[in-house]
Amino acid sequence: MGRRSDHSPDELRDLLIACGHELMAERGFAKFSAREAARRAGYSVGTIYNVFGGLDAYLIAINSLTFRAWSDGLEAALARATGDDEARIVALVRAYFAFAEANRNAWMAIYDHRIDRSQAIARQDEAAREALTGIVDREVTRWLGRGAAADADATRRLVRSLIATVHGHCALWLSGSYALMREEDPAGQALARVFEALSAHRG
Repeated sequence: MGRRSDHSPDELRDLLIACGHELMAERGFAKFSAREAARRAGYSVGTIYNVFGGLDAYLIAINSLTFRAWSDGLEAALARATGDDEARIVALVRAYFAFAEANRNAWMAIYDHRIDRSQAIARQDEAAREALTGIVDREVTRWLGRGAAADADATRRLVRSLIATVHGHCALWLSGSYALMREEDPAGQALARVFEALSAHRG
């Protein structure tokens, strides 16, 4: 069993998050075990509580690692996108689905975990979530053009609604519910709804 002296506080935190994320990706939220994650790191489960203050904060930190990887995936897809701003929106939505499919357990754990709203979320964890939304903000604003800056609040609300739209299609697809509705192209359907909303907002 490892000892706290084996790692600096930052190293220990990163190690526990990495082991927890690995386990989450393998098993999913329902079968996740903090004790097993700590064991993989070479520590006792009590170390998680010492470092994070509780299981809730630990799960948030694990999910934040998923958010960072997700943001990286979206940025990589946008970097490969060729064509106009519409092509970038297509790449963004397709990458959303692609990441969820490739990281099914870790992605679903973000939403399976019910955050205790009475507890403060660490700034770095908030930043991980804001970074993902910021990518969508940037691309939507780019698509709408300079006029979007005149009504930043309306654009902000639109972005959150678009994320919810794409997420809903993606979550139903991963759960198998979309197939039961005899729809075979959830990403295409999500894109259609996104462009309808964007066109209406710009108009």
